[in-house]
Amino acid sequence: MKKAIKSLLFGSLTLAVITAAGCGTDDGNGNNDNAAGGNDSQNENAGNNENEENTENEAAVELDGQLVVYSSRNENFVDPLLQKFEEETGIEVMALHGADPLQLEEEAGNVQADIFISNDLGALGYLDNQGLLAGSEPEGIETIPAEFRADDNAYFAISARSRGFIYNKDLISEDEMPTSIEDLFDEKWADVENGYAITRGGNGGMLGNVSALRYEWGDDKTAEWVASIRENSAGIYEGHGDIRRAVGAGEHSFGLVNNYYYHQQLLEPTDNNVGFIYLDQGEDEMGVIANAAGVGLVEGAPNEENAHAFLEWVLKPENQVAFVGESLELLINSEYGAEYPEEVEPHVVEFDELKVQDMPLKELGNYFEGTKELIEASGLDLDLK
Repeated sequence: MKKAIKSLLFGSLTLAVITAAGCGTDDGNGNNDNAAGGNDSQNENAGNNENEENTENEAAVELDGQLVVYSSRNENFVDPLLQKFEEETGIEVMALHGADPLQLEEEAGNVQADIFISNDLGALGYLDNQGLLAGSEPEGIETIPAEFRADDNAYFAISARSRGFIYNKDLISEDEMPTSIEDLFDEKWADVENGYAITRGGNGGMLGNVSALRYEWGDDKTAEWVASIRENSAGIYEGHGDIRRAVGAGEHSFGLVNNYYYHQQLLEPTDNNVGFIYLDQGEDEMGVIANAAGVGLVEGAPNEENAHAFLEWVLKPENQVAFVGESLELLINSEYGAEYPEEVEPHVVEFDELKVQDMPLKELGNYFEGTKELIEASGLDLDLK
C-alpha cells in the first residue's frame, strides 16, 4: 500500500525533529559493540562474522527512521519523487513544502531539516556560503558536471531551465514579439493587446533572473529594468503557472517564464495555442538566462545517514529522470532519457542548442542576498496586479 508523504506544519515539525535529534546519538549498534569488546576469547573468524553483522546492521539503520525534507520547489513535482524514495527505501519522509531558504538561517541553532530541495541554484549557493550546507562525496556525484555543483558537493543540480517569453499566437505573432530581455525597457510593450505578465520579485525564477542581470549589467541598470517591468506590465502574478494559464487564455499577449511552463501549457486540453521565445540569441547578445533545480545537504542534519542515502538515491540515472517528472524541465544529463509527451517532444530545445549567458550558475549564490535587497527596495517583492 502506498503511504502518503507527510507534510509538516511548523509546530509539529519542531516537536518531531527535536525528538529525533534527541535520539540521534545512538547508532543502533550499541549492544553489538559492547558484546564485541567484552569477549577477548573470540577467534578471528568469529570476529569477522560479527563485523559483517555490524555492517549489515549499519546498512539497516541507513534505511530506517525518517528524512526531513524542506522544499521550495512545486509540491506537485516533489511529492512523487519523495513517494518513490519512501517506497524503495522504507525511510519515512517528512516534507515541508513552500519552505523559504532563509528559514534554515533562522533554525541554525536548532537544525530541523536534513535535505533542502530548491528550484533556484542561487538559493542553494547562498545557503552554502552561509555555512548552512555540508559537503559530501555521494556515490554518483561524478555524473553531475562541475559547473552544476558546489566544489565540495554541498549542493548539486539535476534539472535545468531557461528564461523566455510564452506568447499567445492568437494575440501576437512570433515576428511581433520582443527577442531580448533588454527590450522590456521600452514602454511600447505595455501597449500590446492585453499587455504582458511577470511574477512578483520574490519568486525564485525572478530572483535568479535579476541576479543574472546584475552580473551582466550591474546594479544601477538592473534596478532600472525592475522599475520598468513593474510599471509597464499588465499583470504581476504569484507564480509562473498563473502566467502560463493567463497567457494561454488570452488574458495577456505574453509573459516572462521558465521554458518548462511553455511545455506544460502545450498539454492543456484548451488554451494551448502558444509559442515560446528563447531570448538574446543574437550574435552580440548575452544569451539566454539559465537556472537549475537541485538539492543540498543541511549542515548538522538530524538524520544524516538517511540524508546521505537520499543523495545517492537521487543521483541514480532513473531517479534523476524522476526528479524532472511532470515539471517537463530539461535533464542536465539528457542522455538519461527523460521522456516528454508527444505534444511537447517536438518543442524541446536542449541547452547545447542555445546560446546561454556566460554567468557560471554557481555564481548565483553570491548574488542572492543583494538581489533580494534590490527587489525589496523596488517594491516588486510585494506587488501583485
